[in-house]
Amino acid sequence: MSSNSTTRFSDRVEDYVKYRPHYPPRILSYLRDVYSFHSDWAVADIGSGTGISTGMFLQNGNHVYAVEPNREMRAKAEELLREYPGFVSMDGTAEATGLEDASAGLIVAGQAFHWFDPERTRREFLRIGKPGVVVALMWNERLALSDFERDYEALILTYGSDYTTINHKNVADEQIGAFFQPAPFLLQSFANEQRFDFAGLKGRLLSSSYIPKEGPRYEEMIGALRALFDRYQDQGRVRVGYDTKLYTGRLV
Repeated sequence: MSSNSTTRFSDRVEDYVKYRPHYPPRILSYLRDVYSFHSDWAVADIGSGTGISTGMFLQNGNHVYAVEPNREMRAKAEELLREYPGFVSMDGTAEATGLEDASAGLIVAGQAFHWFDPERTRREFLRIGKPGVVVALMWNERLALSDFERDYEALILTYGSDYTTINHKNVADEQIGAFFQPAPFLLQSFANEQRFDFAGLKGRLLSSSYIPKEGPRYEEMIGALRALFDRYQDQGRVRVGYDTKLYTGRLV
């Protein structure tokens, strides 16, 4: 992880917690069906952020090592998840987690793998994973299918600073394949969505690190977002759809 990637969300924590999408619980049943995943497995959640993905596995009864380099995001996860007995918060990166050798049966990265150095991360995952460790790379990929979603995407392209550079969609299947090689990987998709009033849509926009939170274009952007919401809202809500992509495989 670069220093920029570990600090760029520091001023987005509250919006991130409130407005970022969660992951479909069907991911758990998929892991059970395909890999015999069980609640007694230790999970390493790498780039765990505010604990969105960590929480899903804690609720499943797993012991979860939440590894996050950003101090503000890690502190929020500790605040939200401290009552789970299986929760362990750690200051670390994908390339240097701080975990002991062979300590995890499942390694997860939710909305994070595109920040990692793949070669160094692979070596670290092999070190901290039990033999045949399962790795699950997850992304909530925002769709641009409806008229609203396409116009919302256009707004982000207009006002976002480095959106096209750091977009996780830049990680191609070939790069995922190289990470798991020589073992194969599986790709499974799950439908996901959020429905927002205007305050929620604004919070969702501002949770993204490439969106300005101040400056000369901020008010212009919020005005454009308001006009977009008013044009497409139905009973005071708009729908943001996602394709949750889950890449899984064993590291050997």
